[in-house]
Amino acid sequence: MKKWVKQIGAASLVAMLSACGTSPTGRNQLLLFPEDQMSAMGQQAFTSMKEELKISNKRVANSYVECVARSITANVPQEVFAGQWEVVVFDDEQVNAFALPGGKIGVYTGLLKVAENQHQLAAVIGHEVGHVIANHGNERMSIGTASQLTTQVVGQVLAANEVPYSGPIMAAMGLGAQVGVQLPYSRSHESEADLIGLTLMAQSGFNPQESVSLWHNMDAASEGNRPPELLSTHPAPSSRIQNLQANMSEANALYQQAPRRPDCK
Repeated sequence: MKKWVKQIGAASLVAMLSACGTSPTGRNQLLLFPEDQMSAMGQQAFTSMKEELKISNKRVANSYVECVARSITANVPQEVFAGQWEVVVFDDEQVNAFALPGGKIGVYTGLLKVAENQHQLAAVIGHEVGHVIANHGNERMSIGTASQLTTQVVGQVLAANEVPYSGPIMAAMGLGAQVGVQLPYSRSHESEADLIGLTLMAQSGFNPQESVSLWHNMDAASEGNRPPELLSTHPAPSSRIQNLQANMSEANALYQQAPRRPDCK
């Protein structure tokens, strides 16, 4: 093996080991990007979305979403984001929402047809903010960067040693990285965000039991159009419900201790 290939591999390993972190649930993470860079990217992406997507002009819907979001973000640790979160409702039939580093939250009007009350909407917003709290965006980018770098190094090793059939091997590695690393990480991110969101909504005075009802609604809205869980970035609704119910006792205790009960109309 050529000396420079070894050096690249060693340098890559040192860089990745020095960028380890721990998620709120105690899971080890690879975080290669600084927080200020992630915030800048989140803010830039949000600005672009506001320019490209139609923003809802329905005052009632906007006030409702704003009320739920403000209640949730009041319980986000200051080290995650210390400023005032920007909340925008996009006039789009997508059943979706998102949160970005840098204090940005977007909710699509289509979600308001599936999240039937303030508690269910809080479950979604809590989940999305949970991704930000757990640095999932940073971790996904880091995993992608590390996987690409590893593939490049292995490709150089194969070429340097004139390994037969290196093309098919590299192609198989690409698929293996997706199914074996990136998809499971995405599913673990979703499950982790579910639990962080469950805690957030309960602390904020929203009924955590409604998170289970939400996923029953989501399952019905999907009409079975979902890939097998093994090849999906998201766990199946049944898996999410089981995960939420397993942690419901603690969430209910937090809900009973919450200092206020939001009334978002």
